[in-house]
Amino acid sequence: MAASESGCVHYVRSCLLKAPCCGKFYVCRLCHDAEENHQMDRFQVKEVKCSVCNTVQTAQQTCQQCGVKFGEYYCDVCHLFDKDKKQYHCQPCGICRIGPREKYFHCAKCNLCLVSDLQGNHKCVENVSRQNCPVCMEDIHTSRIGAHVLPCGHLLHKTCFEDMCKTGAYRCPLCMRSAWNMEDCWEDMDKEISQTPMPSEYQDATVKIICNDCQSHCTVPFHVLGMKCSNCGSYNTAQDGGLEPRQPQPQQQQQSP
Repeated sequence: MAASESGCVHYVRSCLLKAPCCGKFYVCRLCHDAEENHQMDRFQVKEVKCSVCNTVQTAQQTCQQCGVKFGEYYCDVCHLFDKDKKQYHCQPCGICRIGPREKYFHCAKCNLCLVSDLQGNHKCVENVSRQNCPVCMEDIHTSRIGAHVLPCGHLLHKTCFEDMCKTGAYRCPLCMRSAWNMEDCWEDMDKEISQTPMPSEYQDATVKIICNDCQSHCTVPFHVLGMKCSNCGSYNTAQDGGLEPRQPQPQQQQQSP
């Protein structure tokens, strides 16, 4: 018998899981965690209850009593029942991922499944997925929301990255490196600065900066709109010292007639 269209806002399934922690039945661990003051360990689930005939039984894909299929996809490790989303269980990750499998690879150093386009084409940060998202502070590794890999190697939830972009933020919340290619923006900054001269008392003033993109320390011309790294051309910089005003020109001594 095919699976009936039931479940919760998180998953389409035709059974309820018996929480090993409190013995209560919930459609999924997320529904459980939202109602209880503790979290359910999905890996310890042993029993499920059929949503059609209410038979309590050992966790399996098909009801032993009425034959209804609890989910098009079933993982007997994660006890995940759901409609078919091309899921696959990643052994190194320890959980199921939305596939298809052939479009992803597991990066051993990052300890995370990433899209195939990033294989050999991303900066690895050891166990990066075990850190919480620096925007919402929620878990990334087991989240149902996909992860976005920044050029620096740090991760955000895709939705958090999109929200960050909408606010105009362009730097990684952790290391402050630019979150995407900013060359066009820096060219616009060049034009704006060239058209906005500083007052005469500041025109030759300089300041020490540190570049968030290349980590260079340099001394550059001061401008209220931004200071450009002399090494990589980025305006993603921070002042690293006080303003050094223009040095007065020495007066020439007049010769006696």
